[in-house]
Amino acid sequence: MNNVTSLTPLLEYFFTKRLMLQRQASPHTISSYRDTFRQFLTFIQQRLHQQPSSLDFKQIDAPLIVAFLDELENHRGLTARSRNLRLTAIHSFFHYVAFEPPTHAAQIQRVLAIPSKRFDRTLVSFLSRQEVDALLGAPDCSAWSGRRDHAFMLTAVQTGLRLSEMTGLKQTDLIIGAGAHVLVIGKGRKERCIPLAKPTLTVLINWLREPPRSDDGVLFPSAKGKRFSVDGVQYLLNKHRMAAAKVCPSLEQKRVTAHLLRHTMAMGLLQAGVDRSVIALWLGHESVETTQIYLEATIAMKEQALSKTTPLEGKLSRYQPDDSLLSFLNNF
Repeated sequence: MNNVTSLTPLLEYFFTKRLMLQRQASPHTISSYRDTFRQFLTFIQQRLHQQPSSLDFKQIDAPLIVAFLDELENHRGLTARSRNLRLTAIHSFFHYVAFEPPTHAAQIQRVLAIPSKRFDRTLVSFLSRQEVDALLGAPDCSAWSGRRDHAFMLTAVQTGLRLSEMTGLKQTDLIIGAGAHVLVIGKGRKERCIPLAKPTLTVLINWLREPPRSDDGVLFPSAKGKRFSVDGVQYLLNKHRMAAAKVCPSLEQKRVTAHLLRHTMAMGLLQAGVDRSVIALWLGHESVETTQIYLEATIAMKEQALSKTTPLEGKLSRYQPDDSLLSFLNNF
């Protein structure tokens, strides 16, 4: 391996040896890293006009990676947080390669020195019930793709599954009958069961009656019968958002993603009074503290909390100026 300079074997060994054998990474991590490098190689192909399989490792330098990250953020609408996740995958690959061809040490160090981007922590956004209803009513259910998209979005917004968990669902992961649920393996290789509401179960049972189009048993396959890509899911969500915005104008200003549907489900549980620990288990969060972000998201819950307090009377009193030194420090 020390003399290998082609990108292909290095990247293949990274996935098969490093991630799968050595680290025993979860399917979620492998899927996330795969999508990152698929996007990255497509970007390189368009930029360098060269097939990914013919690339040399030395071509993958820091300026090219930074250009890719800027493209994702500035032209494809990814947030700084999502940009950092892509960089984490690339850093992981370069950490692995650092043990292989030592002649590229300087190049590797420059890539590993690319910093994550700082970002402001914004309030979690979510869809209202009216917006969800408009979105679910947008697909043309007289067509196969419309029935698939309707079932996909309904399942996503009711279960709160991550994007990789949704696209990785197999028909065998759907358990029908008493205690109907979907079975997923999420981050950290943690297995969890998500119960299905009766309307969702009915839609999924009808969907299973459709003629199969996937040889791999994928529950929601693409038109080619394959697992949906990140871009494919975003395309269908954008298409139905634009259609739904005609009857629900508030959707015009929102970017609907699979993660937004996940937030919507979590907010629904929180507003219904479900305990945070239960929501954390439902979402597959490592810590209950991660669920804290949903408490900050809705003004309605804050107003409800305010109504339970005793308001201050706010009586007027004569103003007394501060000490001059304290005033200086207060205004510094």
